[in-house]
Amino acid sequence: MEEAKIDEQGQAEQPVPAYSWYALSVLVLVYVLNFIDRQILSILANDIKADLGVDDAYLGFLYGTAFAIFYALFGIPLGRLADSWKRVRLMTLGLTLWSAMTAVSGFARDAATLTVARIGVGVGEATASPSAYSLISDWFPARLRATALAIYSSGLYIGGGVSLAIGGVIVDRWNAAFPDGDPVLGLAGWQAAFIAVGLPGLLLAIWVFTLREPVRGAIDGLPSKEDPQPFRGFMRELYTVIPPFTFLGAAARGARAFAINIAIFFATLVLAHLITRALDSGEGLIVAGLGGLLGAELPPITDQWFLLAIGYYAVFCWASALRVRDYPTFALTWGSPAFLCTILGYGTVAFMAYSASYWGAPYAERVFDVSKAELGFWLGGGGAVGGFLGVILGGRMADALFARTQSGRIWVVLFGLLSPIPFAIVQYTTGSFPLFLVLNVVVGALAASALGAAAASSQALVLPRMRGTATATFFLATTLVGLALGPYTAGYVSAENDGDLSAGVLATLWIAPVGLALLLAALRLVPKANATVLERAVAAGEPVATGNS
Repeated sequence: MEEAKIDEQGQAEQPVPAYSWYALSVLVLVYVLNFIDRQILSILANDIKADLGVDDAYLGFLYGTAFAIFYALFGIPLGRLADSWKRVRLMTLGLTLWSAMTAVSGFARDAATLTVARIGVGVGEATASPSAYSLISDWFPARLRATALAIYSSGLYIGGGVSLAIGGVIVDRWNAAFPDGDPVLGLAGWQAAFIAVGLPGLLLAIWVFTLREPVRGAIDGLPSKEDPQPFRGFMRELYTVIPPFTFLGAAARGARAFAINIAIFFATLVLAHLITRALDSGEGLIVAGLGGLLGAELPPITDQWFLLAIGYYAVFCWASALRVRDYPTFALTWGSPAFLCTILGYGTVAFMAYSASYWGAPYAERVFDVSKAELGFWLGGGGAVGGFLGVILGGRMADALFARTQSGRIWVVLFGLLSPIPFAIVQYTTGSFPLFLVLNVVVGALAASALGAAAASSQALVLPRMRGTATATFFLATTLVGLALGPYTAGYVSAENDGDLSAGVLATLWIAPVGLALLLAALRLVPKANATVLERAVAAGEPVATGNS
């Protein structure tokens, strides 16, 4: 469906109900808490490193890969569930889970327990954006969708900033009051901080549950009927992404599909082993544990590359199964060069942005003589202001440019990729704390400008019934390209250079030329793809009578 055609049908100026803005405000609160629970790890990183005896590579793995792989993989079936079930209920359950697992992180006494809790946070948070993006697309007309998505996305920056301020104050005051841990549970300040930000989410979940579910697609004049069996698709998707059940799913599609599936599985593991050897890394806890269960000595693979191998293999399995079961959705996502260039192009923005946002607090704490509370206030507050302004202004700019040209939103994503680079170089090499703080605002605002534009572009390239799945696919790029690789790359380079986080963060800038090539391709491909969404869906097998549903 072309968004311009909706305007021509007289829907461009339809009023937005006040309830839509109220509901959006609640979703923003959810996303704020989402990123408080996710980003608080940044201000706690140096304390965790000291208490648990881990290095920067592990901290990058904990923030990035341990969270991202499960966030991405469970986002696939949960995205499908967001397309078929009650999105408000789904978000309520997810919020409850990730809030509880954040609180559990506060009781971790070793790296393994903290990793497991972080995985739980990833699974819970995987419900949020597929549900929210789909809900927002049904609460707001096409002409305001990028703005609404940008407002929702502002929760990312507000939450990230608030998390540093809250975490810094809690840790400093807790450690001052209990230098040897509290007398009852022996909790350190970083553990108390996890608990303090996790518990409020359980109350917010009750509020979310009261939101009204909108009719899917109605605002676009394409209402969809409720799925009478909403969990069938969810279970089918779950079956296709979780090894070793993926082998059975591939076998059901035939001998050739099974052979290809097995080959891809072993190829990803071999590649992970080769990367481990090339980087001269040791065996990870996960592979060591599997070897113990099997009673065999497995080739050494670090947790970082093992989880990435499983993640990429699982995504291949899901995409292969989607191609067979729902070819129209496959054709408009994985089969669309415009869609892929858009989401992967934004993934390179996320690669650099996640690294800079996560490692900013640990870097400043090591380089500048400031307390956690002071650092959290200035760095977190500045990051929140910069990110909020960037994502809102970027969303408005995307809507304005889209009104002029179908490629307008992609120009905003390209701006968000290139414009932060010179400022980031100065930020992570300066010896001035005030200048570091100012540049933190600038870099955050410029990088944030791309998010609303990229999200709206991905939604515009699919039919309404496909929006949840498209959102999950969009977040595969931001997680498996950006979150799973960016922070770890910075942490690994830092660990190899005696804790030099400046070298680590700046090492992530190599991804910019890749993003530039992808977005230049998107500039050429997206206008035609926007104009032919329904046509391409029908050509791929979408029934003409229900192709809009």
